Amino acid sequence: VLNPFIEADEDDDNTDNDDEELNDEELKEQAEGDPKEKKVSVGKTCLPGIVYLGHIPPRLRPKNMRNMLSLYGEIGRIFLQPEDRSVKRKKKKAGTKACSFTEGWVEFRDKRVAKRVAASLHNTPMGARKRSRFVSDLWNIKYLHRFQWCHLSERLAYEMTVLQQRLRTEISQAKRETNFYLANVEKSQNMDKLRKKRERKGEKIEEKSWDFTQRRTEDEIQMSRLQQPFAPDTCWCCE
Repeated sequence: VLNPFIEADEDDDNTDNDDEELNDEELKEQAEGDPKEKKVSVGKTCLPGIVYLGHIPPRLRPKNMRNMLSLYGEIGRIFLQPEDRSVKRKKKKAGTKACSFTEGWVEFRDKRVAKRVAASLHNTPMGARKRSRFVSDLWNIKYLHRFQWCHLSERLAYEMTVLQQRLRTEISQAKRETNFYLANVEKSQNMDKLRKKRERKGEKIEEKSWDFTQRRTEDEIQMSRLQQPFAPDTCWCCE
């Protein structure tokens, strides 16, 4: 015969184990968190945003730009477009070696910060202090909607290929011109040699002349019309 006290003890042990299992499951759920909260946290991942700078004052470098904009949020990559090569050559001839930038792109880690920065800093002084070098310059900043850094790299690669192609066409055109000039020089030298030989032999040399009439200009046509005598029309009754 089984002892009822032993069965009661066994039931108590089972209930304790069930409570422990439930506690373990609750702890696991708490550690894992609510799946809805997980989805919300995943949906709030920071997407980068890029702003465009239409004006870069002289003597401003990328490190200065990073120091000025890092006060408003975390900054990723910065690219400033340097001046054209023709402008650099003119500056070198003038004696100035300073390199300036024309436009730029700045990437913020969070696009919401980029939107706020573009909206708040546009048309405001770049320098906060009166002694700053950039107090007289204004921010020309705009947020680029749905613009990514790969788009900028693709654009720069396209501009580089266009520049190289233009340089190749210019070089080929210059080569054609030089070859044409050298061929004409050689041809004229050969003609001079033939003329000298004929002069030594005593042969007559017929110099070619251009037989053509130049088209008259509008002024010449008007003057010829004015110089013509006026002939009044005769009436049939006078005849």
